[in-house]
Amino acid sequence: MRTRDKVGWLGVTMFLSALGLLGGWGALLLARSRRPAPPLPPYEIPTLSPDEPLPAPPPAGLLHPQVLRYNNSAEPQTLDPARMVGLPDITVALGLFEGLTSLHPRTLRPVPGIARSWEVAPDGRTYRFHLRPSLWSDGSPLTAADFAYAWQRVLRPETGALYASLLGCIERIEPLDGLTLEVRLRGPVPYFLELAAFATFAPVQRRCVEAHDRAWTRPEHLVGNGPFTLAEWRPYERIVLKKNPRYWDAGRVALDEVRVLAITDSETALKKYLNGEVDWIREVPGHKIAEAARLPGFRYAPQLNTYFYRFNVGRPPLGDPRVRKALSLAVDKASITRYLLRAGQRPARSLVPPILPGYTPAEGPAHDPAEARRLLAEAGFPGGRGFPRLTLLYNSSESHQQIAETLQHMWRAELGIRVALFNQEWGVYQNSMRNRDYDIARSSWVGDYADPSTFLDCFGTGNGNNRTGWSHRRYDQLLAQAAREANAARRMSLYQEAERILVCDEMPILPLYFYVNAYLVHPRVRGVCDNSRNFHPFQYIHLASDHE
Repeated sequence: MRTRDKVGWLGVTMFLSALGLLGGWGALLLARSRRPAPPLPPYEIPTLSPDEPLPAPPPAGLLHPQVLRYNNSAEPQTLDPARMVGLPDITVALGLFEGLTSLHPRTLRPVPGIARSWEVAPDGRTYRFHLRPSLWSDGSPLTAADFAYAWQRVLRPETGALYASLLGCIERIEPLDGLTLEVRLRGPVPYFLELAAFATFAPVQRRCVEAHDRAWTRPEHLVGNGPFTLAEWRPYERIVLKKNPRYWDAGRVALDEVRVLAITDSETALKKYLNGEVDWIREVPGHKIAEAARLPGFRYAPQLNTYFYRFNVGRPPLGDPRVRKALSLAVDKASITRYLLRAGQRPARSLVPPILPGYTPAEGPAHDPAEARRLLAEAGFPGGRGFPRLTLLYNSSESHQQIAETLQHMWRAELGIRVALFNQEWGVYQNSMRNRDYDIARSSWVGDYADPSTFLDCFGTGNGNNRTGWSHRRYDQLLAQAAREANAARRMSLYQEAERILVCDEMPILPLYFYVNAYLVHPRVRGVCDNSRNFHPFQYIHLASDHE
């Protein structure tokens, strides 16, 4: 054994011995560390051709009915595109609505949606979209005015759109005629065509919304323009989508029905998958990854997605950056990903994942318990004495609970402080986050487009997705400068400086790890493409017949 290997082995042994003293999940980490790690691909995005064509239409002779059973892992909070923010909501929205553009299911490049074509002015600020003739699911024509109404509705405060800031780049929306929409931007937005595919930019039918108010998304009322219609919604059980015969490209949609389940417990979902009751589950429990990786339906892809904790800076003593830094430095992220999660996740020291072309994230400080104790003492809590009992909030999930309990033990062992844990169902948890009714809260963010702004803009002052109470003038200035900057290299440098404030200096968040998507799809389910944003439009999917 080489000296370097021996030192590394001794370090791991000492760490595991310390974990054994913690009990609880410390003991779990100790037990899991003795199991062989599952064989997994590297954390990297494969090189894809930007010219890759869309998937071919499904072959003839498919078995019918085509019914896909998909576990969404949570109950959607809303089906109103203007108000949704979570992945469970947006996943369903992909079936019910379609924007001006869509995304290629593998490369994620913008492709024509309701807009069959578009032109962009030389200054990069004016887009003219030419809409294809298409219908709402009730048979009425969809027009450019429907997009203008939907976007203006997002911007109205009474709508309560947390993503309203995404439309802040727009200076003017003007329907030139029934099938032509002109959009004038405040400045060049290189990812605007990706934004146009996002749920917040989806059209909604004015007559339907105004006739039924908040009830317009119920199955008996909802009018959409996507490949499916809403046939049934049993809260906390299932949503049923049926093929929309009025969708402009209905001929390529093979599925007759999609049953979207809301099974929150990943162990239960896995059992149902193995028993043949579910065709597709979005996540595999960490301790079952090694077994699942041997199944023919196992899929694995790094994600443009970061798991982190928010600090409510309005709750003392979390308003003190020294306290936030101490809590961050006391967490051994590498051990959590290696011994607890065990699915190839990478420890995070930045908010932006390191897989965006052209951008190098700013990294915060590494694990340093001694510095954490010094900072906490400097803030007035030597050895944790006098530190108030805080509560850590997470939405109900076995993996979230395991991580929260591990942090609870690490903070007690390294800093001498006690933190209580509290879990809530997804919808209640989202309300608590929106109202900042928490001390520390589990969070995650999936990039909505391939640009650092999709992460960093969230923490600008007044952004609906900030939800920490943190505000920083220089940070806001850098975001504003970057939004106006036409030079790509300078633009990325401005975002890097902003991220340095966020994760090195102020730390209103604690980045924990970068996601990978380890999931299971039955081999008969075809057309599911691995990609970095968990974007899986149902219109490209079909169930194979026995001879295919």
